[in-house]
Amino acid sequence: MSLPAVLLAASASPSPTPSESQTPTVPSLQDAQESATNAASWVEQNWSTWLAIGLRVLLILVIAAVLRVAVRRAITKLIDRMNRTVQAVDGTALGGLLVNVERRRQRSQAIGSVLRSVASFLIMGTAALMILATFEINLAPLLASAGVAGVAIGFGARNLVTDFLSGVFMILEDQYGVGDTVDAGVASGEVIEVGLRVTKLRGDNGEIWYVRNGEVKRIGNLSQGWATAGVDVTVRADEDLDKVKETLDQVAERMSKEEPWNELLWGPIEVLGLDNVLLESMVVRVSAKTMPGKALTVERELRWRIKRAFDAAEIPIVGGPATAADPTPNADPTEAVAAPSVYSNTSSPRAEAATPLTPPGAPK
Repeated sequence: MSLPAVLLAASASPSPTPSESQTPTVPSLQDAQESATNAASWVEQNWSTWLAIGLRVLLILVIAAVLRVAVRRAITKLIDRMNRTVQAVDGTALGGLLVNVERRRQRSQAIGSVLRSVASFLIMGTAALMILATFEINLAPLLASAGVAGVAIGFGARNLVTDFLSGVFMILEDQYGVGDTVDAGVASGEVIEVGLRVTKLRGDNGEIWYVRNGEVKRIGNLSQGWATAGVDVTVRADEDLDKVKETLDQVAERMSKEEPWNELLWGPIEVLGLDNVLLESMVVRVSAKTMPGKALTVERELRWRIKRAFDAAEIPIVGGPATAADPTPNADPTEAVAAPSVYSNTSSPRAEAATPLTPPGAPK
């Protein structure tokens, strides 16, 4: 390409011009007036909806708060009434002896705490769901997530949940309380504290057992209702039964009239009769209904009195292991020695017959 052609092409192409600066557009008064009119119309169209939602939320919160206060107050009054109630046992007024003040207090506190917590959770949880539904929020994913989370927590903390539920039902059913002597299978002793998860027991040697409520498969309460004191009296087989029974009746009558045994005995001391008959002895059974936890004390006192009464009536009590007689001083010391064996004489026919045979091939 020649130079004149290049110059001609350069002159024909438009020369670049500096770009014009873009100045910001300032909204006019008419635009601002239009925006304000749109906002006011939107508020005018939706204010009733928002006001209805706000009033509905406020109404739900007020109703939930009032209902929660009323339910908690009702539970408190119910627990106080339970505390003041003394149940009768077997138609007598001795029911108050079975449940001491500390036991009633702890049981009522535990039951009241559980009921109040459950009531608050149900009321406030329902109110929260109703508020979310008021804002037209889809609750299905939330409930599904809560269900999955609950299942996961239940599997992960199943022992804790088991202990808690077992403690709740144990308290509601009044299976045992503070001051009771129980046998829980894994441990036994006196109950010193009752909780929703763990029960504390004081053992016979002073040790404290912490028993999880979920581990208790069966419970034996030795302090509820009444206890039975039983004493077996063993006499000779040729003893006069009428005399034995008369002596036992006298012991029972005197003991029932003396303090403090007249309070510990909840029924007459009865001679039930012959419990066992052997060739050389027979067993007479004596039984009495006592205050819970006092059976062992009554049995010891009853044995003491029976032994003294039998000694005064010259009725011997037999039984127990027989004592070996002392050896006489003139006994032959060689009497207990065994006779010599026939194999002690090596020349005897039996000793020669018992001589091991020589294995074949061995040098003689």
